[in-house]
Amino acid sequence: MGLKHMATPYTIDMKVRDYECDMQARVNNAVYQNYLEHCRHEFLLSRNLSFAEITRRGINLVVTRAELDYKAPLTSGDLFVVSLEIERVSKLRFAFKQEIHRKGDNRLILQATIIATGVNDRGRPELPEEIISLLES
Repeated sequence: MGLKHMATPYTIDMKVRDYECDMQARVNNAVYQNYLEHCRHEFLLSRNLSFAEITRRGINLVVTRAELDYKAPLTSGDLFVVSLEIERVSKLRFAFKQEIHRKGDNRLILQATIIATGVNDRGRPELPEEIISLLES
């Protein structure tokens, strides 16, 4: 199966909050996953897909692999942009290609590949039609 790339990446602007920083005054490494996930949820909402509604129907969208490459740190008050492109990996898996760039100097902070799938209420892999349509559009 070929990869499907979006013509223009989805982006969301964010700001580092003080409590997200560790003792070195840098964003704690685990917080970056929250930034990435927030972007993914907002992306789905922007496409009229409700993560909560899909879950209520008995299909859980789950991350099966997360690859994060940290390039530079963010610190308290930094403004940044999280971007996302989605591509099909296989019949039942898809990838979110994501980056975080600091605003102002556009410095690359993080690159990530998040592999996901859907799992139905019987524990079997299943992608909801809305995700399939999104991957094929």
